[in-house]
Amino acid sequence: MAAIDAIDRNILRLLRLNARMSNARLAEEVGLSPSACLRRIRLLEEAGVIRGYTALVDSGSSEDTMAVIINITLERQTEEHLDRFEAAVRKHPEIRECFLMTGGSDYLLRVEVAGASEFERIHKEILSTLPGVLRIHSSFSIRNVLATRSKARR
Repeated sequence: MAAIDAIDRNILRLLRLNARMSNARLAEEVGLSPSACLRRIRLLEEAGVIRGYTALVDSGSSEDTMAVIINITLERQTEEHLDRFEAAVRKHPEIRECFLMTGGSDYLLRVEVAGASEFERIHKEILSTLPGVLRIHSSFSIRNVLATRSKARR
């Protein structure tokens, strides 16, 4: 695939906001014919720029749950330790996201909890049992500033 141009970037921007937008509407928004727009989307998919589509699932009222951001530092950063940690994380659906990081910690995790007691259970039963963990630092979110962005576009 040739380099991504302004039209491709615009297509990607609009699909990030609403991946269910019809091809006809998307084509109109970016100034292409529907067939040309669909061809560009297929090229972006084939090149791996668009890796898939997903549904964002609301786990309940945002007032009922809060996100906890967890920084994990491992005892060692060898490939074996990283692989063991990542394999263990994949077994726990309570962990919504896991990022290998640069900087002060090795991983950043995100979980959603109904309150402190649920987080205590997750900390005790999951986080503290993950292999190779040296340090766990957790921060509770107050509010997701961007959460209303997608709701406003529905």
